[in-house]
Amino acid sequence: MTADVLQAPLSKRAPKRVLPGFRLTLGYTLFYLALIVLLPLSALVFKTFTLTLDQFWAAVASPRVVASYQLTFGASFFAALVNSVFGLLIAWVLVRYQFPGKKIIDALVDLPFALPTAVAGISLTALLAGNGWIGSLLEPHGIQLAFNRNGVVIALIFIGLPFVVRTVQPVLEDAEKELEEAATCLGATRWQTFRHVIFPTIAPALLTGFAMAFARGVGEYGSVIFIAGNMPMISEITPLIIISKLEQYDYAGATAVATVMLLASFVMLMVINSLQAWQRKRAGA
Repeated sequence: MTADVLQAPLSKRAPKRVLPGFRLTLGYTLFYLALIVLLPLSALVFKTFTLTLDQFWAAVASPRVVASYQLTFGASFFAALVNSVFGLLIAWVLVRYQFPGKKIIDALVDLPFALPTAVAGISLTALLAGNGWIGSLLEPHGIQLAFNRNGVVIALIFIGLPFVVRTVQPVLEDAEKELEEAATCLGATRWQTFRHVIFPTIAPALLTGFAMAFARGVGEYGSVIFIAGNMPMISEITPLIIISKLEQYDYAGATAVATVMLLASFVMLMVINSLQAWQRKRAGA
């Protein structure tokens, strides 16, 4: 009886949380996110609401703007796909093999993170233009990589590669090699081992890297404008359309186009996150 009385107050106590001051830290987190993220985005949407429906449609659906949508999202998607393949290969080599200069190559992967985007654009233009080291060899054969859509894709591949490598690399490092050895002992080929053992483990991380590379490509500006040529209806990206509208003091039109890009990016990220959840559920099953 006495033991029950002594234990009763202890059972009524609130459970201890892992982080002390949870309510305070949660409130600070929500306040910080609202100040840094939600407030600017809400200002963007509210500025767009100053337009009528016809004005909004005229701003976001003109042929020049639609062409920029197609280039921006199409080039970003294609560049993210390329980075998913070669980023996986680079991460695989850095994790599974030892070779001279490995640390240098590992550090070079992060170069697009540290390099200013304008410097990246100028460097790629100087390299791929008709008078550059690579462009001078390719243009006589009819291959032009600069000042067209090819240049946009190359620039987006350059700035998006680290996202895939740095997302997949730690997952490969933590992968259980015993499962691969067991599959090999059971007679599985290398392709079967990769397909049924390794790929299900790294697929969510690969999708995350793809999403991050795609999102970075959609919003990229500095490295693209130097190599794209910026020709209307051909090689003009949507961020440049927004900048042009701002320079013309068309603030409502600029925010309207930015709102369309924001909504499209949200939809794409939601789809990719749904694929990640499906892949985790399938792997867990």
